[in-house]
Amino acid sequence: MTEPSTRTAYDSVAPLYAELFGDVLDTLPLERALLTAFAELVQAHDSGPVADVGCGPGHVTAHLHSLGLNAFGIDLSPEMIAIARRSRPDLRFDVGSMTALDLANSAVSGLLANYSLIHTPPEQLPVVFAEFARVLVPGGYLLLGFYAGDDPEPQEFDHKVTLAYRWSPGSLADLAGEAGFGEVARLVRAPNEGERFLQGQLLLREQS
Repeated sequence: MTEPSTRTAYDSVAPLYAELFGDVLDTLPLERALLTAFAELVQAHDSGPVADVGCGPGHVTAHLHSLGLNAFGIDLSPEMIAIARRSRPDLRFDVGSMTALDLANSAVSGLLANYSLIHTPPEQLPVVFAEFARVLVPGGYLLLGFYAGDDPEPQEFDHKVTLAYRWSPGSLADLAGEAGFGEVARLVRAPNEGERFLQGQLLLREQS
């Protein structure tokens, strides 16, 4: 999907999305555990800010803040950002694109992309990973959440909002590796009730 069509799709569902997923972390103990590990690793390495790219209504940004991180959110959808700003006025939220982040080189100590790469066409992901590497401090951490599968090639599927892709953890890690990221850990869990696919998490570190 192109960024304009993805933006329009999420603008149209922003209030419902915020209502449905605002407390989703309460039901995801494994994801919470990995977010905690991510926060501890970032804090041990560098004390700078952490970007939640594709932050949606800001619920995970707020969780990162509760873990002691100087977290801020970026999202393609102005409607999502408006909701995030209203619900969490103490935190920073900006409209922006992950293909051209409005951040200086080495501006952040950590970066979270929680299911925010799923609509990116596979041929555009190298651009995204290069941007992530550019804005991270040397040795900074990147945590990815995504829909997982076993096929080495990315698989299209009909997401409820707009076209999306599933990735095998190994293929996604290899692609990130081409931008200079090394794998630290991975998590693949079975679908919970209401989920169609395996759920994947990759913890990566910038290696320059």
